[in-house]
Amino acid sequence: MQSASGTNIVAIDNKIEQAMDLVKSHLMYAVREEVEVLKEQIKELFERNSVLERENAVLKSLANSEQLSQLTTQTGATAATPGSSSTSTLQQLQPVPQQLQPPPQPQPQTQLDASQQPQPNVTSA
Repeated sequence: MQSASGTNIVAIDNKIEQAMDLVKSHLMYAVREEVEVLKEQIKELFERNSVLERENAVLKSLANSEQLSQLTTQTGATAATPGSSSTSTLQQLQPVPQQLQPPPQPQPQTQLDASQQPQPNVTSA
């Protein structure tokens, strides 16, 4: 009777090991898929960041020194306030009188797919 129970224990141990291997392979598959998704998101975020940096450079080149200093001052003041954003700082800027505005310059064209909408983003350097 003891050899039968010994064989039974070995069979149960083998089944447990097989189940653990199955769980392990499923988890590894899920982790690999998640890594691929995250890699794609990182790639998209890098591309988006690059577009926003180019837009920021264009906006900075179009702004006059008074606007930039006002923006820098306001961003320094709002950096201490949680939840503030650069867009609210941009909206607070005083409009420049027409005679002080630089002539319009052609902006570089960037190719965006349908899911990316260009949005202005101005931050201080």
